[in-house]
Amino acid sequence: MAAQKINEAHEHIAKAEKCLKTSLTKWKPDYDSAASEYAKAAVCFKNAKQYEQAKDAYLKEAEYHTENKTAIEQAGMMMKEQKKMPEAIQYIEKACMMYMENGTPDTAAMALDRAGKLIEPINLEKAVDLYQKAAGVFENEDRLRQAVELLGKASRLLVRLKRLDEAAVALQKEKNMYKEIENFPMCFKKTTAQVLIHLHRGDYVAADKCVRESYSLPGYSGSEDCVAMETLLQGYDEQDEDQVYRVCNSPLLKYMDNDYAKLAISLRVPGGGGKKKKAAAAPQGGASGAPAAAEEEDDYEGGLC
Repeated sequence: MAAQKINEAHEHIAKAEKCLKTSLTKWKPDYDSAASEYAKAAVCFKNAKQYEQAKDAYLKEAEYHTENKTAIEQAGMMMKEQKKMPEAIQYIEKACMMYMENGTPDTAAMALDRAGKLIEPINLEKAVDLYQKAAGVFENEDRLRQAVELLGKASRLLVRLKRLDEAAVALQKEKNMYKEIENFPMCFKKTTAQVLIHLHRGDYVAADKCVRESYSLPGYSGSEDCVAMETLLQGYDEQDEDQVYRVCNSPLLKYMDNDYAKLAISLRVPGGGGKKKKAAAAPQGGASGAPAAAEEEDDYEGGLC
């Protein structure tokens, strides 16, 4: 089956090359037909799992059919099949630039998002860059719901990378965007994440400011999120380890996105010595969270508080 597909691919390439030839009666190459034949060859090579040859055929298709930007993105996907991720991302980014130039920014943003997902398992820094670029494209098109979702991906990865200063800036942008689209419950969640990041940065003043600024959000004052953050800030300021532990191991914080939950369960008060509370000492409703804290705390313990 594979051999048959490879033979078919070579037949299509031969036809493509014939389309490009000129003669006394044919003065101009037939680029459209050549591109079509290269596209067919690429599919045959792909089905035969000859990804390098498929990539070359897609690039030939793109060369002779300049309106078809997806061919370059497909070349990138052939690199992905060969586990050549940096090369794959290069081709996808090139395709995105062409999408933008061709007046299809939504297609560009979605391709950048796909590229981010591809590279995330092996290169978090590049994934952050791609998600932020995609968010910027959507934002320029006033598609704020799509933009803020991608910003959220970038923010979480910045936390995972322990680039907390940048994460704090990214979260503020997220929060502003959620406020603009009037998704106030998400603003509450972003305030909680901001407080955790600022406390890990050792900046109590910035954490307190985030909560105070959120009082202007409809429904925030007196909400579960607000009370939890006020209690956390009070415990942190008074160096009350028990109070900080209770809030950080409450379901409200433990069941946040995983990167923020890790910040919560690893938070230590200044001068507290970083001692972890035992499960038996946890207040009612908090004991079940103690084992998770023991497993996760190493990710952020030391150097972040």
